[in-house]
Amino acid sequence: MIVLDEIDRALVRALSQDMTASAGALGRAHGLSQPACWRRIKRLREAGVFRTARLDVDAAALGFGVTVFLGVKLAAKGRVSLEDFERAVTAIPEVQTVEHVLGAYDYRLRVVARDISDFERVLRRRIMTLPGVGNLDANVLLSEERLAGPL
Repeated sequence: MIVLDEIDRALVRALSQDMTASAGALGRAHGLSQPACWRRIKRLREAGVFRTARLDVDAAALGFGVTVFLGVKLAAKGRVSLEDFERAVTAIPEVQTVEHVLGAYDYRLRVVARDISDFERVLRRRIMTLPGVGNLDANVLLSEERLAGPL
């Protein structure tokens, strides 16, 4: 595990807001030269602090007006393997995230669709036909506020 000082934490916070920020701009904002800032970012990346850089896409701007969180409980009959379910569900393009969870459900899926009828089509033709699917519980996203974590 890497030991982070206050400057490292400030860089992580800044990059979590804008991963495209340059080392020069970050260095100026935090009292570092561009090379010193770049070395710190490289050290953080090599230590695994940053898993990946992702593009934050506005699904609604692309025509996906509905987001549904779907709780999936696998059926006990047949004892489908978790790997079979995970392999099949990750092949569905409308499924954005697959989370293996502890609680009332085995998995939590984030599913996007153009509208409710499109979601129904995805649910009936793709999700309900997956190996081992038992009970489902859907929650439609009304609004979302993303908050920065404790960095």
